[in-house]
Amino acid sequence: MNKIEHRWLELRHFDELAAQDSLIHQLHPGVKVVTTLLFIVMVASFSKYELVGLFPMFIYPAFLIGLGNIPVAILLKRVLLTLPFVLFIGIFNPFLDQATYAYIGSFAVSGGLISFISILLRFTLSVSATLLLVATTSMDAIGLALSKLRVPRIIVIQILFMYRYIYVLIEEVMKTIRAHSLRAPYRNGVGFKVWGSLVGLLLLRTLDRAQRIYQAMMCRGFDGQVRIMRSWKIRTGDIAFLVVWTVFFVLVRLVNIPHWLGRMLLGGFS
Repeated sequence: MNKIEHRWLELRHFDELAAQDSLIHQLHPGVKVVTTLLFIVMVASFSKYELVGLFPMFIYPAFLIGLGNIPVAILLKRVLLTLPFVLFIGIFNPFLDQATYAYIGSFAVSGGLISFISILLRFTLSVSATLLLVATTSMDAIGLALSKLRVPRIIVIQILFMYRYIYVLIEEVMKTIRAHSLRAPYRNGVGFKVWGSLVGLLLLRTLDRAQRIYQAMMCRGFDGQVRIMRSWKIRTGDIAFLVVWTVFFVLVRLVNIPHWLGRMLLGGFS
């Protein structure tokens, strides 16, 4: 099995995770979408020099992982795949902001280093929450929730199509590379000179496959509406989930809980 097939199976695994029936999966998708958005907004609103105050926010992803039966290894792999993007954004902070922010013993820590670590933490939290939303809610249910939240229909349809056509693209890539390997069994991978023609062939095959899928959808009466077989109703547990986590996010944002606990413990010991 090549790397592309392995990545494809990992991507499909998220759909399998979303089909589970845990307590988190049973929550209303709109509640989970709103809670995730609030979480990301609160995480992004922290000061660029904040580190310790961010740690209580990890309770929310840990809660979803525990009750949603989500394997931690799969989540970490996905976070690490997107890590180079944030590294490119914040890698220059230690060089641009060299003013001393704090001391650890005799070692001076610059503000740029602190802000870089803060970006990494906020990025990890935001991406983890988004991945957990996808792993505990099907994309169709997320699309339905977005439409109920009055997100423009064209945006919802584009998100759903983009997610589905990723599978189409990967399938065509696998077929093309497999055909090349069968015709050139003694070559190690795809040569640089062949990539141009393969990419052109892949584009044509993908467009043709997408057109056939679209025609099949139109023949089945597709009119741009998001429809799923299961109906969702707001329950008391859904409201409680949203209210409790909203209060927790606001509390963590307004109060530095680790600092407060540290002062309380030190005061008690003294």
